[in-house]
Amino acid sequence: MPEPTKKDETPNGQPEESVAPDSNGALPLPEISLEVSPPPEAVAEGKEPVETDGKKPEPTEPEPSQAVVAQEPSPVENGSNQPQTGGVGVKEQAESDNSTVKEEVPCSPPPTDDDDAAATTPSPTPQAEDANSLKKLSIELPNDSVPVPAMGRKDSVWSLGEGQAPEDLEKPIDTPPLSTLLIEKPSSATVPVGGDIVFVAKVEAKDLLRKPTIKWFKGKWMDLASKTGKHLQLKETFDRFTKIHTFEMHIIKAKDNYAGNYRCEVSYKDKFDSCSFDLEVKEAEQAQSIDIRSAFKRSSEGQDDAGELDFSGLLKHRNQREVKQQDDAPEVDVWEILKNARPDQYEKIAFMYGITDLRGLLKRMKKMPKEEKKSEAFAKKLEPAYQVDKGGKIRLVVDLADPTVELKWYKNGQEIRPTPKYIFEHKGTQRIMVINNCSMMDDAAYSVAAGDEKCSTELFVKELPIKIVKGIEPVKTTVNERIELECEVSEEGAQVKWMKNGVEVPTGVRSRYRVKSEGTKHFLVIDDASKEDTGTYSVMASGGTSEAHVQVDLKPLKIYQDLQDMTVKLGEPIKLQCEIYPGNVPGRWYRNGQLIQPSDRINIIHRNKIHRLEIATSSLHDAGDYTFVPEGYSQSLCAKIHIIDPPRVHLESLNFPDNTVTIVAGNKLRLEIPISGEPAPRVVWMKGERVILESGHRVRAETHGDQTSLTIEVTEREDSGNYKIVLQNEAGEDTASVKIKVVDIPDAPEAPLVPEVGGDWCSMTWEPPKYDGGSPILGYFVERKKKQSSRWMRLNFDLIKETQFEPKKMIEGVPYEVRIFAVNAIGVSKPSEPSKAFTPLAVTSEPTMLVVDDVTDTTVTVKWRPPETIGAAGLDGYLVEYCIEGTDDWVISNKELTEKTKYTITGLSPGCKILVRVKALNAAGASAPRTLQHSILVKEVVEPPKIRVPRHLKMTYTRRVGEAVNLVVPFMGKPRPKVTWLKDGQAIEPTHVNIRNTDCDSIIFIRKAERSHSGKYEMSVQVENHKDTAIIDIQIVDLPGPPQAVTIEDVWGGNVALVWTPPKDNGNAPITGYTIQKADKKTMEWYTCIEHYHRNCITITELVVGNEYFFRIFSENMCGLSESATQTKKSALIVKEGNSPHDTAQHQYHAQPHSFTLTPTGMQLKTHNFEDHDFKEAPKFTQPLINTFAIAGYNATLNCSVRANPRAKVIWMKNKMTIIDDPRYRMFSNQGVCTLEIRKPSPYDGGMYTCKAINDLGEAQVDCKLEVKGGFTFYELMQRGVPLHLIDKYMNESKTVEQEK
Repeated sequence: MPEPTKKDETPNGQPEESVAPDSNGALPLPEISLEVSPPPEAVAEGKEPVETDGKKPEPTEPEPSQAVVAQEPSPVENGSNQPQTGGVGVKEQAESDNSTVKEEVPCSPPPTDDDDAAATTPSPTPQAEDANSLKKLSIELPNDSVPVPAMGRKDSVWSLGEGQAPEDLEKPIDTPPLSTLLIEKPSSATVPVGGDIVFVAKVEAKDLLRKPTIKWFKGKWMDLASKTGKHLQLKETFDRFTKIHTFEMHIIKAKDNYAGNYRCEVSYKDKFDSCSFDLEVKEAEQAQSIDIRSAFKRSSEGQDDAGELDFSGLLKHRNQREVKQQDDAPEVDVWEILKNARPDQYEKIAFMYGITDLRGLLKRMKKMPKEEKKSEAFAKKLEPAYQVDKGGKIRLVVDLADPTVELKWYKNGQEIRPTPKYIFEHKGTQRIMVINNCSMMDDAAYSVAAGDEKCSTELFVKELPIKIVKGIEPVKTTVNERIELECEVSEEGAQVKWMKNGVEVPTGVRSRYRVKSEGTKHFLVIDDASKEDTGTYSVMASGGTSEAHVQVDLKPLKIYQDLQDMTVKLGEPIKLQCEIYPGNVPGRWYRNGQLIQPSDRINIIHRNKIHRLEIATSSLHDAGDYTFVPEGYSQSLCAKIHIIDPPRVHLESLNFPDNTVTIVAGNKLRLEIPISGEPAPRVVWMKGERVILESGHRVRAETHGDQTSLTIEVTEREDSGNYKIVLQNEAGEDTASVKIKVVDIPDAPEAPLVPEVGGDWCSMTWEPPKYDGGSPILGYFVERKKKQSSRWMRLNFDLIKETQFEPKKMIEGVPYEVRIFAVNAIGVSKPSEPSKAFTPLAVTSEPTMLVVDDVTDTTVTVKWRPPETIGAAGLDGYLVEYCIEGTDDWVISNKELTEKTKYTITGLSPGCKILVRVKALNAAGASAPRTLQHSILVKEVVEPPKIRVPRHLKMTYTRRVGEAVNLVVPFMGKPRPKVTWLKDGQAIEPTHVNIRNTDCDSIIFIRKAERSHSGKYEMSVQVENHKDTAIIDIQIVDLPGPPQAVTIEDVWGGNVALVWTPPKDNGNAPITGYTIQKADKKTMEWYTCIEHYHRNCITITELVVGNEYFFRIFSENMCGLSESATQTKKSALIVKEGNSPHDTAQHQYHAQPHSFTLTPTGMQLKTHNFEDHDFKEAPKFTQPLINTFAIAGYNATLNCSVRANPRAKVIWMKNKMTIIDDPRYRMFSNQGVCTLEIRKPSPYDGGMYTCKAINDLGEAQVDCKLEVKGGFTFYELMQRGVPLHLIDKYMNESKTVEQEK
């Protein structure tokens, strides 16, 4: 679409009306543009592509219109058209007295149909081969050819192109390997011209992690994704239930050039699939007609007659055009539509009806008389514009035709509400808006709306000019001084602009200039003036200008310290310094007339009055005349630098570490060393006190120019040593040393030693050779042979760095010999002498897992396991040795070898500490000893007894009468503890309960339990003065007895109230409920009314009238129902109300209520007043917490139950501290059962735990003690090899903790 607003020019230079499209009627266009480059033929002919504005066109809503018949260039044999003249969009520009107006005739938007496409394209020059062949004009690019009018258009209508050439269709297309992705492929189809068609492709996404990529092509290369628009749409959907992606290509209003071969490609990561299909477009037969509106297509560019009806053009092309078939729609009068439309809709209508000469159309509309419509709401509208001075008042007045119409005022589109600034007045039909105290913010567009009509105006606020009352004055000063320019204006708070030499002065944060104002005074301040500040400064206000000249001169130069000539040795630093006034004057340094720039080596320093040039390291190029020139002054300071170069030996060029030259004996050595010095120094080579002459035969020294050399023709070991170089000249002297190292193969090592022999191995050592050949020994080679053999075998192919080795894989009992070779960087030495013959014989490895088994006052028992490796010589026995701690005197405990792996050392002194070791012996000798890591204290070990009560025995142990009781209670203690049992404080008779004790547990056994066996059994374990006790509660339960008495409390209607008392014998277990049964007196068959009933009274309902009932009740506990039931002595007769009870039995209860009274009017019922039972109660714990033992590392739980109404809030505490948000604890509460779970407790989690329940009626709490056990006994610590002092410390701490508890 064109720009929203454009202006045209008339011949007299006045701008025409603005033409803009209707924004409400615009349809969004896909954000796709097509750029087409001009063909080579057009470039050759000098034709340029037409420029467009680059903005997206906005298509308008099409209206029915008549088609325009135009002739289309016919394709030539090669499939392309000749380039045509003309353009799609043209930019014209004209200048008037007041403004420059630019007009763009925009590119045609995408046509709504074929006729629109024909109507919106300029008429090209016909160049058809056959003048009688007519086709519809289209702006698409048929057969992949691009006419010149479409060149450069970014908003060209999509074109499908031609696809593959006929000869290309037979060529195979290279595609990647296909995989099955498409489950439904598009197939070839046929569509008539102007028809719609849809091609569908489906991809299954069950195995795909993301959406696959799909591309639609025409022919080989044309990607249709860039061609989407009105005639082509690409859609895709996804079904979440079937997991299928559906891709659709819609071709809308197909044209004949859309026919061809198409291709669909789908890819996902390394998977690929494609499908080809053909589209055939059949052309429909049409009649031909001529539309006179085609005359408004541009016939020429920029001519005066543009826009007039070009009848000559119609006559000229009459024989070349085909008459188009008449449209079924009625004839449309375009002029009538244009006259009734708004000016901003002219362009839209022109595009709808195929009129491209918009300039001519506007001229024609200009000449036509205009009929002004009379406003229905306004009798008088607002003026086009109003003007008011700043601070003044303005009145905007409209006159309404209908005073009852609601009126709204707007400013820049925002509704205005009444305020002191905006005052609304009504005078008859006049509506007035008064704007008080106008400011620049009131300069805006105003509009007033009356119903559906609106009129607008512009308000211009004129600002009064600001006059300069007092101008700025000229200033003359010197650098570094402060400059302040002052002026005074007529109004306070006015804006002024400061200029320097006609350029505005920057006043930013980093600027040298500062601007300030005080009332009507304005200042420009320069704090540190420089010479660049010289110039003409001016201040500008809206009502005047003032200027003045500012002159900044330099201060006179004074030299406090001049530059001094210097003589510097090469490499030493150079420092040139001078001191001048003024101190802030910069300057430049020159050497021999060349400017010196700072670098990494040269540093230029300026501090106040001092200017210094520093050269870190001088060179010969630094010599010369140096000059310092202060900036802005004609004076300069000069000095001369002279560089001297003492002699120097450049050993760094050798690139030898530590200046050491290594050479193999017998080779030639020529050592060249660069030297420097001016004049050339005298060179002397020396080895020790001997001077090397230039005339030497095998060793000689030579000097040529800037280098000296040492030559040794054939090197020998004696040539090794330090060589000294001495340089001398007038500037000084230099010396250097070079070390020459002549290397050779090392000497043969001495014969190796074999100190240790194993079953199939030996250990050998040797000394390095006396002479290593001048090169470090890199390693050794080892060879061995059988003594009777002469063939040596090398044992290692990688050098051995150490001077020891262990040959392996030797035959036991066979004598062997070994020898050594030394290796350095030069080569391998001669072999050493063979070692003494040795015979491999294996001993066993050391015994394993030596631990202490028992300790008494005089003995220590140890045990171990056999060695892991036993040689071919076998195992003869073990030798046990011990020594007193602190000595190395090992005493053999067993004079004879023992074959057992356990031995007791006797005859030890009580209280001493000993170390024990064990050796394994065989024919090869004794193995390495296995020694205890820590010493053993010879003392009887007393382990305090401890009862380990199983978790299920910590609660009441319940069994039924007749069942067997078999309880095992483990305990610990050393020596063997004494175990005693008591029942309820009395000794247990062996005839009733069998008790059997072992070293580690006690078993209590009852073959057939009776109720007399119930009670608390106390177990005591004692070792010397140490004692531990535990109580086990055993409960033997049986069936309960029946209730004691069951009575009928009341009978009324069909209900009977029963009351009974609990049984005398509860079976040694709580009564859990009752079972109530009834029986008809006639049949005496018992039926259960209710089971598991908890209360002692009940009302039996729904009894049959006329029947007489007996009732009986069973009691129930955890063992079951009682063997017998208690029956009511009396029966209950259910009778109808009003019947006489005189015939009933004496011991019967009747259903006749006794609460009736006789009155003169009849019987009246006296109802009972029942009060609702109050179920509220304070918290009460029905099951308390019990003391619990926990094992460290295993979860522990604390349980209790509470009854309360309303429901109580439960709080858990540890040592009277509330447990809140601690991840180690989890709290549960279900139906009054409260549980605290402690996750993997440690000994620190032990303590006093409290459960507290609180409600509105009170509170209650229960406590318990938790003990976490996870320590070790003295015996276990001894077995683990813990030192005795640590064991004593641990046991003492444990005793202290137990005593505190």
